[in-house]
Amino acid sequence: MEPFDQKDYLEKLKKRGKDKRVTRSFQFIGLEIATTLRDLKHKALYIKLAKQHDPDKLLRLAKDVADRRDVQNPGAYFMRVLSTDYEKIRKYEKDPKKEN
Repeated sequence: MEPFDQKDYLEKLKKRGKDKRVTRSFQFIGLEIATTLRDLKHKALYIKLAKQHDPDKLLRLAKDVADRRDVQNPGAYFMRVLSTDYEKIRKYEKDPKKEN
């Protein structure tokens, strides 16, 4: 058995920590949304949204927002559009007879 080298072990841990793995489809979609919106700082939020909501709809919305030239902050605009869309859906689910 070879002797334990703490420095070598720490280097291996650092190297392994740099290798990020995407194991689920919603993780991939969330990272794709973050990349599309140029907002990697909030990639955990997009992964969570992709897990909770329809990933295809989110990706389409992100691409639409990214294509708009007049939007200064695509991440914030994406969240605003998303929140208004889901607000309408929730209202309709509560009372489908009412249409605003």
